[in-house]
Amino acid sequence: MTTLKERITEDMKAAMRASARERLSTIRMVLAAIKQREVDERIMLDDAQVIAVLEKMVKQRKESIALFEQGGRQDLADKEKAEITLLQAYLPAQLSDSEVDAIIRDAIASTGAASVKDMGKVMGIVKGKAAGKADLGAVSARIKAALGG
Repeated sequence: MTTLKERITEDMKAAMRASARERLSTIRMVLAAIKQREVDERIMLDDAQVIAVLEKMVKQRKESIALFEQGGRQDLADKEKAEITLLQAYLPAQLSDSEVDAIIRDAIASTGAASVKDMGKVMGIVKGKAAGKADLGAVSARIKAALGG
């Protein structure tokens, strides 16, 4: 079983052989971000930590797209969208809305949460089950709504 980092490295080699410049550039950027975190923290990243790096990169791209579109730079926004597509290929499959709602319902039931004051307990359980598979910002808003916030 290969690690996610090894898979990304193999994809970089394949992109080099295929002379896929855009793909190669994005993959090199991913590997640089992973290496930077490894050097900063003096650790070897496992798959969960690599996924966290990828999620952060996707989030940054989404923010950039909004700014580029506001500034009338559709060319740059399209480039960011292409990078997001490539990055998401390495992330786990995203949960559907109904799957997220089911996880939230189970977490509320298991913690006995009754109000927004209990949101931390619920979020802790949901985060464990949905990390990397759902946008936790959106999940947080759904939990708040479910708890009547």
